[in-house]
Amino acid sequence: MDGEVSRPTWSRQIEFTLAGIGCAVGLGNIWRFPYLCYRSGGGAFLVPYLLMLVVLGIPLLYMELTLGQYLRRGPVLALAKVCPLLKGVGLATVAISFIMCTYYNVIITWSLYYLFSSFQSPLPWENCNNTWSQPNCTDHTTNSSFSTTASQQFFNYKVLERTGGVEETGTMRWELFLLLLVAWILNYLCIFKGVKSTGKVVYFTALFPYIILVTLLINNVRLPGALTGIEFFIIPEWEKLKSLEVWVNAAAQIFNSIGIGFGSLMAMSSYNAFNNSVLKDTLTIAIVNSLTSILAGFVIFSAFGYMSHLQNIPVSNIAVDGPGLVFVVYPQAFVTMPVAPLWAVLFFFMLLCLGLDSQFAMVEVMVTSLLDSFGATILKYLKHTEFLVLVVCGTAFLLGIPHVMQVGIYVFQLMDHYTAIVSIMFLAFFEVVAVCWIYGVKRLSQNVEEMTGKKPSIFFIVCLTVISPLLVLIILVFSVIQFKPARYESYVYPPWAQGIGWIIALASIIWIPVGAVHTLWVLPGSFKQRLQKSITPFALDKDAKRPYYLEKQRGICSNVSVLSIDPLPVKAPVQTNL
Repeated sequence: MDGEVSRPTWSRQIEFTLAGIGCAVGLGNIWRFPYLCYRSGGGAFLVPYLLMLVVLGIPLLYMELTLGQYLRRGPVLALAKVCPLLKGVGLATVAISFIMCTYYNVIITWSLYYLFSSFQSPLPWENCNNTWSQPNCTDHTTNSSFSTTASQQFFNYKVLERTGGVEETGTMRWELFLLLLVAWILNYLCIFKGVKSTGKVVYFTALFPYIILVTLLINNVRLPGALTGIEFFIIPEWEKLKSLEVWVNAAAQIFNSIGIGFGSLMAMSSYNAFNNSVLKDTLTIAIVNSLTSILAGFVIFSAFGYMSHLQNIPVSNIAVDGPGLVFVVYPQAFVTMPVAPLWAVLFFFMLLCLGLDSQFAMVEVMVTSLLDSFGATILKYLKHTEFLVLVVCGTAFLLGIPHVMQVGIYVFQLMDHYTAIVSIMFLAFFEVVAVCWIYGVKRLSQNVEEMTGKKPSIFFIVCLTVISPLLVLIILVFSVIQFKPARYESYVYPPWAQGIGWIIALASIIWIPVGAVHTLWVLPGSFKQRLQKSITPFALDKDAKRPYYLEKQRGICSNVSVLSIDPLPVKAPVQTNL
């Protein structure tokens, strides 16, 4: 290929597997999955959830890892080769990952705030005898629409110091500002050396949360009322399965949890050895991700059972949606546990590890794509790739500043609603169309055979050809039909704020039509010829060589950082030692 770059690989393949697990397993496993189980019939939700894992999550993850590993490119160039007409999908995945990383790091900021606040006894959200406490504060869970718990008031009036709405910007929360800076410094230190540093960090960040989850579960099941919460979690309400919404929620949870359409896993898999077993990594990442969700469900609902026992209220009146589950409800459970500060420290440190894994994966998408597309030009001015990572992290930090003002929670909710809910489904649909129908499952199967010596099973062929694209289309249609404007608790955003939300959504979606127009513009021939070439894989490649040709000639380099290689054109085959 013209301008082919010497591409490094992970030092050990286990590093990619752990990085993939860390990318897929995030804060959504801790709060979103338990909440959907609670709302969708407890154990009955596991039936559609596991079915969607098999027919949607695993096949689409297999598709993305195969593309990244075979083409050895991030999502931008990979999608441009797969389907030139839809090359904008690759640009859109980079855009949405970058937009998300600007506000996702705010959750890490909140986790750091709670972590540092937990090194004291009693915990600051334990009672209402505080300067930030309001007259309607209560130190226990309540069903009253008037009263709010001490933990909720700590989050709203101490951590956020939130205003009355998005119309009131308020002032800067300097404590959160400094913690946001710390969070970005941590991110930079995790990825500034590329896979060389990321591969080492994931040994800790991907594995340590499981130690804490198991420790919390052992502690929780010994508490009175814990079994009541667990029974609520696992005993099915079969009537709920008649609702289409339950099935769509299960598919959406699998989809968003694994991270299909974000480009992170495709970018990281592009640094795999060419003959790596894609199937093994696919099954490991997908299964561990789902088992983590189920484990988190036991941890969360055992704590809910304990709170239900203490307050003598039903478990169904405790669970809430959104960040409030981990920053309001669960902290309330700590205050009555023995050695409360210890469990609080462990829990919020776990959130920090889970958040960092997903965060630096999203940043890696931007860095990888910039190096793939403009590496030589960028390094001509910045000299070292570490400076490029610094520029990306610094830019994202500046864009995240509005989230640490007093109006921050409203900005956060607005961006999350229009990015994670609206944009991602459109991107995923066009990605599936580009790969499964235009590039073709037959060609994808040949790619797998060239890398591993074996073709995919008939199961993957059927899923990728019919079942998975159909399910993605159903989810997209249902999401559009059931779409509701953004809101935060009882606050409804004004029309102008909703308009800004749609602009945020278009910031990623717009690249799809822009990419299509650009492709049709640059291709030669009549419009009909351009259109035909635009849906022909590798039509934009000048020399039309097979994309793995030079890679196999020069061998696969390893033990080298992705962010420490100058992407200069290869003039002759290079052989490196494995």
